[in-house]
Amino acid sequence: MSDFYFSQSKLLWTPIQPRTAASEVLRRQINRKHGLRLKDYHDLHKYSVEDYTFWLDLWEFLGVISSVPPRKDRIMEPGRLPEIPIWFPGAKLNYAENLLYRRDDGIALTEAGEKGIMSQVSFRELNERVRAMAAALRMSGLQVGDRVAGEAFPRLSQGGSRLNLLSIAIVTNSVNAVVIALATASIGGIFSSTATDMGTQANCDFYTCCPQLTGVQGVLDRYRQIQPKFVFAETETLYAGKVIDLRPKVSEVIKDLSSKGLKHAVLLPSRITGKELHIPDILTLSNFLGTGDGRPLAFEQLPFSQPLYILYSSGTSGKPKCIVHSAGGVLINSKKDIRMGYNLTSDDTYFQYTTTGWMMWTFMLTGLSCGARLVLYDGSPFHPTVENYLKFVSDQGVTSFGTSPRFLAEIQGRGVKPLDIAPFEALRTMKVTGAIFTPPMFEWTQEAFGKHVHLLSTSGGTDICSAFVTGVSTLPVYAGEIQVKDLGMKVEVFDPSGNNIEHTGQPGELVCTRPHPSLPIAFWGDESGQKLRDAYFSTYPGIWRQADFMVINPATKGIIILGRSDGVLNPSGVRFGSGEIYTIMEQFSGSVDDSLCIGQRRPQDKDERVLLFLKMRQGHKFNPELVNEIKTAIRKGLSARHVPAYIFEVSDIPYTVNGKKIEIAVKQIVSGSNLQPSGTVANPEALQLYYKYRDIERVVGTPMAKL
Repeated sequence: MSDFYFSQSKLLWTPIQPRTAASEVLRRQINRKHGLRLKDYHDLHKYSVEDYTFWLDLWEFLGVISSVPPRKDRIMEPGRLPEIPIWFPGAKLNYAENLLYRRDDGIALTEAGEKGIMSQVSFRELNERVRAMAAALRMSGLQVGDRVAGEAFPRLSQGGSRLNLLSIAIVTNSVNAVVIALATASIGGIFSSTATDMGTQANCDFYTCCPQLTGVQGVLDRYRQIQPKFVFAETETLYAGKVIDLRPKVSEVIKDLSSKGLKHAVLLPSRITGKELHIPDILTLSNFLGTGDGRPLAFEQLPFSQPLYILYSSGTSGKPKCIVHSAGGVLINSKKDIRMGYNLTSDDTYFQYTTTGWMMWTFMLTGLSCGARLVLYDGSPFHPTVENYLKFVSDQGVTSFGTSPRFLAEIQGRGVKPLDIAPFEALRTMKVTGAIFTPPMFEWTQEAFGKHVHLLSTSGGTDICSAFVTGVSTLPVYAGEIQVKDLGMKVEVFDPSGNNIEHTGQPGELVCTRPHPSLPIAFWGDESGQKLRDAYFSTYPGIWRQADFMVINPATKGIIILGRSDGVLNPSGVRFGSGEIYTIMEQFSGSVDDSLCIGQRRPQDKDERVLLFLKMRQGHKFNPELVNEIKTAIRKGLSARHVPAYIFEVSDIPYTVNGKKIEIAVKQIVSGSNLQPSGTVANPEALQLYYKYRDIERVVGTPMAKL
């Protein structure tokens, strides 16, 4: 590991009121309860990964609502796979009940978009809308015990009951989406969603600029696998000032799924006018709700391991994996992260910029269990201007704001200074996730939004619907570093032989060597569990491998994510992550809009070579002078061994619809593989740009191409 990366770890923020932080309150409570002397967060973490009693302590601290609490002598028991136990056997709860515990007139949801606030819904109103939706779902056949996945997961059902009907939604980030999800959960159904941007985008110069349902393959790649019985779909939406009629694509999806068991399809009102648009022979939302019988809202009491959500892997080079998460696991681990990291309470406003197709949407919903107001924003943050968007965040009194490194890099590149636009007086925490958050971008963001803001970076994933490493408000923040290992997550750094090397300052694999409640309970249709085991437990038998490349700073104990371990760069046996190169490239953000760094390994090559692709900003040219400047910066900042073999200009960088760079697929392409991109690639035409680099000797025709 280069000393350069640790040298970037500049102190940016120190705790303001550490004693009142949720993690400190929990630590003191555990000390009193068990007669312990845990001194700080690190002691608390050590206890949390050595004694499973921690999860009982957490249950009590978080105030989990249940009809049957967990037994102290039955925290977990063997599951279908030895690596994934059944947690809290015998306990009974309902996920939706935990999120809908408030029934007062405080604002629960603020629905907004490019035109500002569209609606506000109180907790009382939210409960009523969930009640009406749940009644209609029950009258249409959604009930505990119906067949959907019983045959696929025979050992997941408990007490002889079979698993539940499944509802899906092609929806914007809206009140309707939340209502459908919580109504399904209240009955004990399984919910799955995709955003209206799922499909194939074209001519997109930034991943948030123009998503729309321009293709149906991404939707069908997911939903054909799970064969839902209900589908809710938007009919019209607004993005970047453009009205998008979704009905032609929705019709195609419904027609396809109807041949695979779909029983009910419901159209949601227009996002622009609120009016109901029609497709022949398909119910509108008002008609569907009219089928309800007025029954009161009831929360089915179900096992902790009851399936709740199906989320999806990125599937950039094939069909995505359908990952089944449990109600209890999602609830306890995401509420833990929100309470410990954000210190979220009923006085707070939480705004996470996300689509319904990203795990951060399901994560965000758990903020309701803390009594917080959620801001549901759908639209481009750059329309009509990014200044409008930033002012909206400040004006809404957002206390916890979630965004991505890509968004921050874009506004930095445009010369936008947030504090010149709005004061962000209420903003207390800012979570940045979804990609590598480099030290220079850390520093810029801290200055841009205020030195009082706790800048919190995390890494986890769709696989666990929570974090492995995260932030905490009781410890300092250093540029480029994630502060701590998440409570209950026994994260270690392994070398290829399975040795823990975290104290050496050398990079390795992020692994989790102890089970936790939000492990996925299955892949849909993987009856033996072998596909799940192969995905996570095959590299180090019995140990979860996240496929992230990371290092721990011995001085600060901070964690640095260096990229996906499948994409680790390894020229002449020197292993490093793409994040190191991206850190250097921040110096060139004025002229370079984006970059992609991957390794190429072809059968005829003795060693892997590193390729760096640049997408130039408008008005700036790729030339030999720029190449030499980048060469010098990488050699000086890192080492001569980090210098890419070739630097090329490309017109586009491929991204997933959730804004993640697609490194692995490009690496496979330039190394000789032929890929059929799935619908989860936001700009699949960009992948075609890289096929010519298989024959790199033919491409290299000018001095500026080679470094």
